[in-house]
Amino acid sequence: MSDLPLSERPQPPVAPRGEHVEMLHGERRADPYQWMRHRDDPEVTAYLEAENAYTAAMTAHTKPLQDALYDEMLARIKEDDASVPARRGEWYYYSRTETGKAYPIFCRTHGEHGSEQIYFDQNAEAAGHEFYQLGALEVSPDHRLLAILEDVSGYEDFTLRVRELASGAWLPDRVEKLGFGLAWASDSATIFYLTTDDAKRANRVWRHALGADGAADAEVFHEASELNNVGVQRARSGEFIVISSSSFTDSEVRLVPAARPTEPAVVVRALRDHVEYDVEPGAGWLYVCTNEGAPNFKVMRAPLADPGAWEEWLPHRPEAFVEAAHVFQRFVVVQERQRGLRTLRVTDLERGATHYVDFPQAAYGIHVGANPEFDASDLRFTYSSMVTPDTVFDYDLRTQARVVKKKEQVLGGYDESAYAIERVEAVARDGTRVPVSLVYRTPFERDASRPLLLYAYGSYGYTLEPTFSSMRVSLLDRGFAFGIAHVRGGQEMGRQWYDDGKMQQKMNTFTDFIDVAEHLVRERYTSADQLAANGGSAGGLLMGVIANLRPDLFHTIVADVPFVDVINTMLDASIPLTAQEWLQWGNPHEPDAYACIRAYSPYDNVAPRGYPRMLVTSGVNDSRVAFWEPAKWVAKLRATKTDTRVLLLKMNMGAGHGGASGRYERLRETAFRYAFIIDQ
Repeated sequence: MSDLPLSERPQPPVAPRGEHVEMLHGERRADPYQWMRHRDDPEVTAYLEAENAYTAAMTAHTKPLQDALYDEMLARIKEDDASVPARRGEWYYYSRTETGKAYPIFCRTHGEHGSEQIYFDQNAEAAGHEFYQLGALEVSPDHRLLAILEDVSGYEDFTLRVRELASGAWLPDRVEKLGFGLAWASDSATIFYLTTDDAKRANRVWRHALGADGAADAEVFHEASELNNVGVQRARSGEFIVISSSSFTDSEVRLVPAARPTEPAVVVRALRDHVEYDVEPGAGWLYVCTNEGAPNFKVMRAPLADPGAWEEWLPHRPEAFVEAAHVFQRFVVVQERQRGLRTLRVTDLERGATHYVDFPQAAYGIHVGANPEFDASDLRFTYSSMVTPDTVFDYDLRTQARVVKKKEQVLGGYDESAYAIERVEAVARDGTRVPVSLVYRTPFERDASRPLLLYAYGSYGYTLEPTFSSMRVSLLDRGFAFGIAHVRGGQEMGRQWYDDGKMQQKMNTFTDFIDVAEHLVRERYTSADQLAANGGSAGGLLMGVIANLRPDLFHTIVADVPFVDVINTMLDASIPLTAQEWLQWGNPHEPDAYACIRAYSPYDNVAPRGYPRMLVTSGVNDSRVAFWEPAKWVAKLRATKTDTRVLLLKMNMGAGHGGASGRYERLRETAFRYAFIIDQ
């Protein structure tokens, strides 16, 4: 379709241009598409629907390919499946899926071999809703009640509901417009939850007594700083409710005795500029991960009776970035990152012995599970690589023996020996060595003949693990290689890796990705006319920047929910998440920050030049990256670019930042993206 003469193609909608001009730091800023910000304006809705109609027409010829991809991906999935049960006291909790049902079913047994009780069927609750997601699902300590947070719009406005498990009846308790996170007190009659401000910043913790009117709920903590987000959870030890308040540069933690939920919260240590810390209560001690005097973080501990009296427990080591401490009655498992890969450091508190858990492959990912039992001697974690499906292990923390509890079944004859992974390094323009994880089907000749999809994120210190995806096999089996560029802005190589990819150093994220792409072309893994790029959210920002900086290097770009109108968003503190993110991107009200952002902001740098073939996706209820950012960007690209290559906007009119909520619809969305890339 995209190769048809322009006169024979469906014609894209032409966005009306408006007048919106302002002066900022001596620059005249004209924004002709500012009118798109009004979601409830019928003209905006009509324009978005016209974009969707154009996208449907331009991709109609790929429908057989979309269907084939969907069928392939679905055929690899064991639709009737169950998670490994996790013990909590005398109960074993798990979830399972059934063929044809979009959502999980949550179950439990009394004892390991007891009869199944379904305590929450998400399919039943989602019936009648176009969108349905959970922000929390927590069973009370006495196992009698279930508290959930549900969202039926995608805007992440959650409603608290409580169910009596014996009868299945919902209690009258109901509190609306909440944020993520809740915690039960030990009495199983008190719930802590969060509310958000107008910018959707979690800023208050409340205490709700079951049976009471929500209007009478007690405020436990209020964070006034617009730079900080609040969180709440019940500690694994069960002894405390942990309330955190953190920005991108500092944090503060409060503890409420879970057995005495009406007592005031006690501050572990008062907020200090540029000092971050997390707290995990243990047996008689608090374990504290902090960057105080430790760029790559260290672990301190303090007696419960004197939480501010920190003493060093695991010193700072430049070669090891401490991500978290998982604390149990007799063991502490420190989650570290060395040479870009996650490791687990186990300390037996009774014997004072320490060892590392070994992992075999050159590139892999580990996810430590919930492990709800404080007195456990086994650690449950999931291991996978780009060729090895998710494998759940129970690891004996004392004997170091590991037992495979489950390995994800990939149906349809998947053979991991038919694929290979590589961990390579690309040298960035400033000499920094940037890791790249690659997977492809063998045999693989580096003759520049293979298409390659390169993915990255590179913001907020979020690390992309090189893990398995059964959906990705559909690309690999069609000759694609797939790569993850571990660019600066994540924390793959430690905290400095993150610091070197934000604020005034943000351009490193974008040039790293370009330098990785050039390396892969130079080393003949692919060629520029067979190279596709993909990223979402802040990774979508990355896609927008590379489209402006090096449109010649990428044949096709897919930008999902892209954060592309950076200056206009960061100027408006009323937009969800904006103010706190000044510590991530800079505050463009300040001249230096404005100049930095102005140099890369995709919307502000659209120019009359040729651009790659592009697909842009978004959701109209997105509360994290407003729908109008990608909509404005696409409109400006259409009006400005000099080529006739395809440019599509696919707007989900009933979802938010994460796209569709059901598993089958998510497969459809992936099949659509892959079909676009393959077709182009």
